[in-house]
Amino acid sequence: MRTTPAVHVQTETRGNVPRYAVGLAAAKVQSLLRIAPEPMLFARVTLTMAADRAVERPATVRANVDLNGRLIHVEAAAVTAREAVERMGDRLRIRLERAARSWAATRGGKPVPLPHEWRHESVPRSRTPYFPRPPEDRMTLRRTSYARPPQTPDEAAADMEMLRFEFYLFTDQTTGQDSVIYRADGGYRMARARPATGWPGPASGSVTVSERPAPWLAPAAAVGRLEALGQPFVFFVNPETGRGSLVYHRYDGHYGLVTPGCGPAARPLPDAPPLRVFCG
Repeated sequence: MRTTPAVHVQTETRGNVPRYAVGLAAAKVQSLLRIAPEPMLFARVTLTMAADRAVERPATVRANVDLNGRLIHVEAAAVTAREAVERMGDRLRIRLERAARSWAATRGGKPVPLPHEWRHESVPRSRTPYFPRPPEDRMTLRRTSYARPPQTPDEAAADMEMLRFEFYLFTDQTTGQDSVIYRADGGYRMARARPATGWPGPASGSVTVSERPAPWLAPAAAVGRLEALGQPFVFFVNPETGRGSLVYHRYDGHYGLVTPGCGPAARPLPDAPPLRVFCG
């Protein structure tokens, strides 16, 4: 395992966080550098103490780490700040050890996909990861995206990892475009509803941007494309709303339709019809 040079751990606090907890959290992350399989380029710890005494676990600690371009995000909540820091450290240790095993597997050859990880060059599996429900029995079940306020691609990737999703619909903070991010080629791939020249790319080198615009499809047509192409999901623009959405195969054999969350709305596309946002 290679030696990782020292990196300054940035700290942020929200609420009445005990002073000792800030130093303890930074030291905890710093001590885990010895098991990091690759250089740690950036590390930040955010400690939050809820003011509401009715909150069962008011102390929350979040750690965001850039491990040579690979983003790692862990979070822990507890009754006390010290306990939350310890739990965060345990979870970060597990993620770093898992990353070490992954890097060890890829040093001698082709990257080994993680469980449920989809790659363009992957060999199609003979067994589908969802229940083989007959097509005539399938329904399209809708849910609202978790990403309500606009996010950067790095923040969206961190949330995707935390929620253990294979893809994540969000609103790009820089362009205001509905976008999707997913794992690809050892990093992350991002697609915007309508790419355009001159727009800045993600700050992280681990995120690449697709230059293809999302197709304008009704949800039913998007489901048809999902079946025809055999992809994990289809990202598209709904002509009725002018917003980016996606369809995918649910574990139970039905189709899932993810639509943008309500909140600070994204800027609709220039050639979109009048924006109509439906909150579920």
